Amino acid sequence: MLLVLNGPNLNRLGLREPGVYGSQTLEDLERQCESWGAELGTSVTCRQSNYEGQLIEWIHEAQEQGFSGVVINPGALTHYSYALRDAIAGQPLPVIEVHISNVDAREEFRHRSVTAAVCRGKISGLGFLGYRLGMEALVEGQG
Repeated sequence: MLLVLNGPNLNRLGLREPGVYGSQTLEDLERQCESWGAELGTSVTCRQSNYEGQLIEWIHEAQEQGFSGVVINPGALTHYSYALRDAIAGQPLPVIEVHISNVDAREEFRHRSVTAAVCRGKISGLGFLGYRLGMEALVEGQG
């Protein structure tokens, strides 16, 4: 069972900067993740919050709720949230960080991730496909 977390502003997919993030919505992404999960033989629970504390709570509770791994797109929290970083580091499940856009090809402040160092891997710039690849890595034990 996998947990897919999306951080701030990802509820605006399809509306926010479609030239960067595309025209598909968060609902489209969640349906796609659930479908990929079925193909991979696992269930997927998707959650999104604009609140750092809520994401941290979900990470704290993930193992107790029976999840075997987490795919997370922390959004802007990627670049400055040491609290989110510590939550990821402080629990035993493998976590894969994903980003829809290629953050390294964007503004300078997006080039640094404080969360990536405590994740098993980072996938960036492959659109929604990055979520599938992160899920595959977790299911295959590579995450």
